[in-house]
Amino acid sequence: MASLGFEVLGVDTDATKVAMLMAGQVPIYEPGLPELLRAELKAGRLRFSTSYEKAAAFGDVHFICTGTPQLPGGEGADLSQVRACVTALAPLARESSLLVGKSTVPVGTARALSRDLAAAGYQVEIAWNPEFLREGTAVTDTLAPDRIVAGVTSQRAEDLLRRVYGPLLGGGSGGTRFFATTLETAELAKVAANAFLATKISFINAMAEVCEASGANVRGLAAILGADPRIGDSFLRAGLGFGGGCLPKDIRAFMATSAELGVDSAAGLLREVEKINLRRRSRTADLALELAGGDLTGVNVCVLGAAFKPGSDDVRESPALDVAQILHGLGAQVTVYDPVAMVNAARTCPELAYAETLPMAATNASVVLVVTEWAEFAALSPADLSGIVKHKNIIDARNVLNPELWRLADWNYRALGVGAEANAQV
Repeated sequence: MASLGFEVLGVDTDATKVAMLMAGQVPIYEPGLPELLRAELKAGRLRFSTSYEKAAAFGDVHFICTGTPQLPGGEGADLSQVRACVTALAPLARESSLLVGKSTVPVGTARALSRDLAAAGYQVEIAWNPEFLREGTAVTDTLAPDRIVAGVTSQRAEDLLRRVYGPLLGGGSGGTRFFATTLETAELAKVAANAFLATKISFINAMAEVCEASGANVRGLAAILGADPRIGDSFLRAGLGFGGGCLPKDIRAFMATSAELGVDSAAGLLREVEKINLRRRSRTADLALELAGGDLTGVNVCVLGAAFKPGSDDVRESPALDVAQILHGLGAQVTVYDPVAMVNAARTCPELAYAETLPMAATNASVVLVVTEWAEFAALSPADLSGIVKHKNIIDARNVLNPELWRLADWNYRALGVGAEANAQV
């Protein structure tokens, strides 16, 4: 927003994070964000505070971007942060201001918040404007979105959000599409998109299971399916599956909401999507067990990757770390390397060993696993590892390596969705 020319005040209850941000330091790894932050601080359009009072006096539009983690011991979304923010801000905000939710919430949340504010005598209006950014490409996704969704209850709210996003909307057919809709449709737009993407990922991974059982090749199958314009090739790469702080908890919350609404078929579909996704992790561990001769006790295993995806240091619900933990539980001596997520991984899984470089992680390893598709891992060649590993066993859990290259170099190459002897080239 600041880079688009607006005056922006960011508010957080964590004073340490506010101090970091004011100093131009980003508390997460996100390509392009530190440079953008420092540029807007220098330009004077952006500052940060812990004060709701300052926010209320400052803002015409208040974006609510708090977390909605999974409820402890349940599948639903924890809305305590959203509610706390609204409850603190509404009594202070000007009646002419607009509260705009960006957090991912169960359908019906915005309407319930609006009723609560009206019952308490507050006239401030609520709209919902879900974000669709992806970790690793968040800056680009925010500054060049493929769509903007605004759930509103008045023309005034729609007009205000059109003004806010005016620099992105442009004119004619060249700008970003703007969808003005109901609060409920806007809320569903984000969780439905995440549920569809998760379903597509799990579908190709279900096909990978069939390919392994039948001797087919999932890479070739995905290429054929992706050539159909009705299907498309995005999110059709078979592998270890999805993780992170969004897709897993969002589909679980969607399951809970669907069950509450009595739509059991939707909840059942998403439950199977999650089961397929989780099976990929245990299957990857099974491949390592096979390559180790059926016993991983004391076996040195190199795990390349800790972040749930490349371009991020986020290890929440990370399939990579989950596999590493399973192997550790089977008795393996696991050493992990990741370009940016080592600190977060060590904090989350202190029982694992960590190496400062890829060669250090692979030294004397009997099995090497590629579990996060960082570019440096995808670019690996047999020569990079052959002189330092103990045994030439590699598991390509993300289907990013050239199997023929590794097999010609006398490596035991295994991948999800590809049989032990099959040529995995398309």
